[in-house]
Amino acid sequence: MSGSGLAQDNLPAAPSATREQRKPQSPPAADPAKTDNSAQQEQSNVAPKPADVSAASRTSSGPTADEDAATTIRVPVNEVNVIFTVTDKHGRYVKNLKKSDFNVVDDSKPAAEIRSFHNETDLPLQVGLLVDASNSVRDRFKFEQESAIEFLNQTVRPRYDRAFVVGFDVTPEVTQDFTDNTEALSRGVRALKPGGGTAMYDALYFACRDKLLKAQRGGPTRRAIILLSDGDDNQSHVTREESIDMAQRAEVIVYTISTNITGTRARGDKVLERIADATGGRAFFPFQITDVANAFIEIQDELRSQYALSYKPADFHTDGRYHTIEILAQNHKGLRVRSRRGYYAPAQ
Repeated sequence: MSGSGLAQDNLPAAPSATREQRKPQSPPAADPAKTDNSAQQEQSNVAPKPADVSAASRTSSGPTADEDAATTIRVPVNEVNVIFTVTDKHGRYVKNLKKSDFNVVDDSKPAAEIRSFHNETDLPLQVGLLVDASNSVRDRFKFEQESAIEFLNQTVRPRYDRAFVVGFDVTPEVTQDFTDNTEALSRGVRALKPGGGTAMYDALYFACRDKLLKAQRGGPTRRAIILLSDGDDNQSHVTREESIDMAQRAEVIVYTISTNITGTRARGDKVLERIADATGGRAFFPFQITDVANAFIEIQDELRSQYALSYKPADFHTDGRYHTIEILAQNHKGLRVRSRRGYYAPAQ
């Protein structure tokens, strides 16, 4: 792919990536590979820091290039934000529950306090569409593009939601940066061309760190990625778990749609299921081509059927440590709560 949104040498300093690299990493803003208009637009639109960094989105990987350039005043935050979905035993969304219907467990300890609770059917969306453009997904690529375009047209509301499009083979390429313009997003999807290897973990890491984590938020938002791939990664510098960790730091829910058409679950499908499960999303396996559109419809419905709460952990320390999250529905039988599995506390 030409005009890549991320050069390989600019991958974040994940443990597995730094073991492979022989030269110091340059900051993403100085990436010489960004030569196309979409990449230039990306640089101009990306904010150096989110306006409301929460405990879940603070990283412990050291200062960034933006932090080196200016003094940053950090305000400790001991609140964790979680977006979650509740379904009944038949898989139907339950949308009328209240704060008193839930308990939160943080690292096996009940939360000290649930500070806020909302039914977030209308919360602004920040959505990333990541499309595998490697040779392995050629068979029904055109149909998947059209299904993705229909999803964006139905989901993105002007002046309210924003989305971006990234295609990836060996490297990710931003074909359309953050916008609420569905025509521009459609052009970004149609600009994707299949060819090359597959670096799916790198693409997910990039989209979470360089796009969603750095995106400005004027208030509470829902961050989601829809990932279309066969899950068979053969080129990434970061690992599967490192890409999941970054999604959790950026408070991103990942929905995966498998492009496997063999009719049986492949190894890559298990990878997609692991990514979705860890981030509070869902994995879809549309073996029939017509089921692809149905998967997008289900994702759209879920994005409008979620809850959000913030809570104070009982035992909170700024140690950069990973904490598990479990949200329990009480007073109701047969309900299933789905959320991200954990978060990273900010580092001191």
